[in-house]
Formats: sequence, C-alpha cells, structure tokens
Amino acid sequence: MIKTINVKTGSRTEFVNITQDVQKVVSDSKVKSGVCYVYVPHTTAGLTINEGADPSVEKDIQKMFNSLIPRDAGYRHMEGNSDAHIKTSIVGSSEMIIIDGGKLQLGTWQALFFCEFDGARSRKVTVKVMGD
Repeated sequence: MIKTINVKTGSRTEFVNITQDVQKVVSDSKVKSGVCYVYVPHTTAGLTINEGADPSVEKDIQKMFNSLIPRDAGYRHMEGNSDAHIKTSIVGSSEMIIIDGGKLQLGTWQALFFCEFDGARSRKVTVKVMGD
C-alpha cells in the first residue's frame, strides 16, 4: 500500500510532526506486523525521528542547523537555497519504522518530523506500508 501525505509549511525552516498522519496510513492498511517506509521526494526537505514531547528540541535543532549552515555563506548555487540542500543531505530523505500490533514502533519520546528547509511550501510525503 502506498499513500501520499500533503504537508503545508509556513516558514523557511520548520519541523512538522507527521507521526499521526503516518500512523493513520498504517492503520488504514490493516498491516499488523511489518515496516513502514516514509520518503520525501524533495531536495530541500527531509525526515527525522527525534524528541516529540518538548518542542524546544526541534527549535534547538533548527537553531544549530542555521548556525552551522547559514543561508548566505557565498554558495555557488544560483537559486539561493544551497543551505537547504546541505541540511537535507545531512538529515536524509527517508525513514523506515517497524510496525507491530498495527502501531509504529517509536520510542516513548520519539516522533517523526517532516523537515522543511526551503519553505514556505506545499510538499508531499510518500508512505509505503509492507507486511501482514
């Protein structure tokens, strides 16, 4: 089963918790045991699993990314978004999560985040659920 989730971002750099959206795809699939593959088909956005309970963690991550990889650092790419490409390369464009009992097997504090690095935009996330 493959589904697309639409994500709308409101700022240039933003983390959007998509855990519940992905869990809904898993639930709708009726798969009880397997894997869920989540993929972002964009070169300036990615995915990460990290702390979902305290929103200051995602703000700290964004702050550090922006400090280490500033928007204007004399990059050659003429679109002006090289920083977004670099951040996406570091974060990655996919995550694979085990499914057991029809639930994503994330840790107590973990959440799945869509990472926007070149917004605001309308984006797509592809979710593939495999198993029994």
